[in-house]
Amino acid sequence: MFFHPMDFLILIAFALSIWAQFRVKGTFNKWAGVPTTYGMTGYQAARRMLDANDLHDVPIEPVRGTLSDHYDPIHRVVRLSEQVYYESSISAVAVACHEVGHAIQHKVHYPMLVLRHRIFPVVNIASGIAPFLLIAGFLFHAMNLVGLGIIFFSVAVAFQVITLPVEFNASNRARDLMVAEGFITNEEERGVAKVLNAAALTYVAAALISLLELVKYIMIFTSSNNDD
Repeated sequence: MFFHPMDFLILIAFALSIWAQFRVKGTFNKWAGVPTTYGMTGYQAARRMLDANDLHDVPIEPVRGTLSDHYDPIHRVVRLSEQVYYESSISAVAVACHEVGHAIQHKVHYPMLVLRHRIFPVVNIASGIAPFLLIAGFLFHAMNLVGLGIIFFSVAVAFQVITLPVEFNASNRARDLMVAEGFITNEEERGVAKVLNAAALTYVAAALISLLELVKYIMIFTSSNNDD
């Protein structure tokens, strides 16, 4: 269990995840120093993008923290970190419009977002129970607990995999609308793409780690059953 062949791949994926975290911060900081041609702040871009999609009732709130930007589907509010909210950089506009992309997904009932919302309560329970089942199963050599842990862990992994198209779709919506509405120039789209792609890579790395861990547990479970 402790030195499974899959551990090497998981270690590589973990290193990719760390690199992705550094890259997203570095890319954001780089383009945070590049002002947009039209001088539009993150708040202004988000407000105009929301209004252009008949989401006048969705408010935008500033929140503390770095890269703490998110869309809250329960309260239907876009929350932007203060740096994104107040500044008029390519990074600020890119991140702000990405979050609005999620609000648009919510409005049009984007299938993958709907699915993610529906399984979220189950994921909360499954992700909390799975580690205990797996640890107990391996410690006491109880493969029935391991199998149950794998099922619960699979739900959490599915949630991360479903998150990928949700994030990429939100970024694509943001980029298309930013150019169409004239928030940025065609030349500035390159910087926007770099910021959004760097952020997306963090989700890819996280999903990859979880998938590899799931495969590892399945291989151990299958091998143990074959030995029996």
